[in-house]
Amino acid sequence: MTMNSSSAGGADAVDRAKLTELRTVLLRLHKTLLDMERREYEREHGHVSTGELFRLVLDHQQFGWLHNISEFVVRLDETLAGEAPITGEDTRSAIGMARKIFVPSESGDAFQKKYFDAIQRDPAVVMEHAALARLFNSEPVEPNAV
Repeated sequence: MTMNSSSAGGADAVDRAKLTELRTVLLRLHKTLLDMERREYEREHGHVSTGELFRLVLDHQQFGWLHNISEFVVRLDETLAGEAPITGEDTRSAIGMARKIFVPSESGDAFQKKYFDAIQRDPAVVMEHAALARLFNSEPVEPNAV
């Protein structure tokens, strides 16, 4: 079955919207986690300005685990800004990867452990994780992704 340009454009729009939604949810989650880490840091070290926070986010190990989210969002941005149409495969791949990364786990990788701890500490993180879970639940799981 071949798609004409209008149905291909429609599929692109649907997949583009899904990637945009994933990006938006991850940005909100990142901001919530950043705010949480900032509060923790300021409890110990005192108030930091926006400029100091920017430097800390880039260089301080307390904020280093958040780089995973930043890098994921950058990859989404590159896909969304690209010339090529967004395909169902692009969307399935991005959501599948996010499903693997954003699993809070006491026994997972370093990011998953930090994410688990954040969910235990901050109700705002719970709310953003719930939004991410809703997005995941609205998309079918790939059979070979489990």
